[in-house]
Amino acid sequence: MASASLRALLKDAIDYAGLFPPANLALEPALQNFAEYVRSGDSWMLGAFVLPVQKFEEASGNLGKFDVVNRLRLSALGPKTETPAEFMSALNSSAAAIRSFETRYGASAGISQIEMALPTQAGVSVADAGDVLSGVKIPVFWEAPADDAERVIDFLANHKRDAMAPGFGFKLRTGGVIASAFPSSIQIARALVAAVKMEVPIKFTAGLHHPVRRFHPSVQAKMHGFLNVLGAGVLAAEHGWKTQQVAAMLEDEDASAFVFDDDAFAWRDWKIAVDRIAAQRALVTSLGSCSFDEPRDDLRELQLF
Repeated sequence: MASASLRALLKDAIDYAGLFPPANLALEPALQNFAEYVRSGDSWMLGAFVLPVQKFEEASGNLGKFDVVNRLRLSALGPKTETPAEFMSALNSSAAAIRSFETRYGASAGISQIEMALPTQAGVSVADAGDVLSGVKIPVFWEAPADDAERVIDFLANHKRDAMAPGFGFKLRTGGVIASAFPSSIQIARALVAAVKMEVPIKFTAGLHHPVRRFHPSVQAKMHGFLNVLGAGVLAAEHGWKTQQVAAMLEDEDASAFVFDDDAFAWRDWKIAVDRIAAQRALVTSLGSCSFDEPRDDLRELQLF
């Protein structure tokens, strides 16, 4: 059985992105997987199903797998764009699709967050984006490259949504299917430190299939561990860590250095109590993974539950 501290760290933490590489599943089998996961004993770790807005209509034909008890929780993924004009157009159409979907299918499905990459060209006003999303009362995570993380997080911190809506968050890509897609530990650490300092929620996507950092032959690179990333996030928020301290934890490949019990989570000489983990998870929110089986199987191999 999972300890209280592991449950606090991983509660609703794994957003299932089975439609994306390297899994690349078709929509129906991916939704079938999610329907099984949400009914499993490990559902406490499961977050939302990452679904591109363009696939909303296709998904509507598979909602019979879900009901008011076992609902389909969605993370609505907006399209990638290049120019500010394309971005605003895509955001407008995405917001309309989200409102329509929730009106039609709210009994068996709900949208818990929105994710969308900022355009590759500069010039987007977050205030304008907030106007488009007026009335959409769910968190919105804007993705930008790791090198832009500190600048974008600072910008988001200074451009709040209206008081009745959750704030904007930042989404960081932590890997992919090739070595060059993996940001360095220092890049992730800078984003984490900026996010917790500025109180901007942060979520992660890609490359976090395994609990602890390790070399993986499929990408010929070190893959970041989700215990490293989420653990470093809550410890940084709790103890005011600087970049180098966060990077040191992100680099740790020794699974025995991560200790979970019913009172606290500890990494080496640092601890955080269960209630404080839950509080800091408001800032360090979730991670997207194309597999839900790999993370939980690896946790079992480490005898963490």
